[in-house]
Amino acid sequence: MKKIFLIIIFLFFAVGLYLYLANAFAYYMFNRAGLKAPAALNSYTFNGSSGGESLNYVALGDSLTSGMGLNNYEESFPYLLAKDLSENGDKVVLRNFSYPGYRTDDLMDNLLGPAIAAEPRIITLLIGVNDIHGFYNSEKFKKNYKYILERLTKETKAKIFAVSLPFIGDSAFLPPHNYYFSRQTIEFNKIIKQLALDYGVEYADIAEPTKEIFASDGLYYAADKFHPSAAGQALWEKIIFDSMALKR
Repeated sequence: MKKIFLIIIFLFFAVGLYLYLANAFAYYMFNRAGLKAPAALNSYTFNGSSGGESLNYVALGDSLTSGMGLNNYEESFPYLLAKDLSENGDKVVLRNFSYPGYRTDDLMDNLLGPAIAAEPRIITLLIGVNDIHGFYNSEKFKKNYKYILERLTKETKAKIFAVSLPFIGDSAFLPPHNYYFSRQTIEFNKIIKQLALDYGVEYADIAEPTKEIFASDGLYYAADKFHPSAAGQALWEKIIFDSMALKR
């Protein structure tokens, strides 16, 4: 009996050690890649051809919005999106409110107020990947995301696009972490989609249309195999822009 008990203790310890080391190894590889967010101005102006109305576009998020892994911010989906929007003839002013590593509560504490003060007419909100990797439960994420949408809808007149969390980095994580993160991405996206419906904002799905593409083609990843490359950002931008075009 004592022998069985010791075997169970050993297995429990071994599994715990594996889970810890497997997760730590992935982040070691991320850090080893040495990616940095490109030096980005807070504001970019795109002058439309027809002298139409001026639109303030606020990009809210984390490293996926700040362009981590890109050579320059001009390759990021917000920059490409603002440029495409300006081709309608409108003057578009892009305000970048994003920071690598941010979770929903970081955004709430540090970016939400300044973003609202920028008086946006268009907002993209892409936040939550770091919540998953920080092992936030769905209730905490839902509470935070709801607070963000509550303030954005009440304190701005913007057209808001809640962007789904992408399926990224599966190859960078060992089992069972890759399965856990994938499952949580599905769960969190259900929350985002439902809250978007509840608050009358648009849901832009970049997850399902790109899941298989990111899984099968390394071209869409930066060197750390987690953050999107310029090709990955351009793919997201096209989906978001097409979603906006349908709602204009």
